[in-house]
Amino acid sequence: MHNKNLGQQGEQMIESYLSEKGYEILERNYRKKTGEIDLIARSPKKDEIVFIEVKTRKTGTYGRPEEAVDLRKLRKIEKTALFWLNENRRADMLWRIDILALELLKEPKITHLENVSL
Repeated sequence: MHNKNLGQQGEQMIESYLSEKGYEILERNYRKKTGEIDLIARSPKKDEIVFIEVKTRKTGTYGRPEEAVDLRKLRKIEKTALFWLNENRRADMLWRIDILALELLKEPKITHLENVSL
């Protein structure tokens, strides 16, 4: 499977997972010059915006998916998140960055890392 297709499949599976947990998806693949955010959601608490990086892997060859999100990537997500908050007049809301890692081995495994900080 091509990496782009794998990424799209992973994002769809994560979106379903989040919906089941009570998250409301607000936007998909938000792009700015500073970077891209895979999913933007309102948390089940309703007063918090969550900027979500999805990483999907079919094998363990390159390590766990969440290990692919480094400090540089987190900074890009943060800058892009600030654009979104300002554009949507939500700069006063609480927000966080989550990483959702999906491993497609024998059984799909999701690891949800909440409030990842720089």
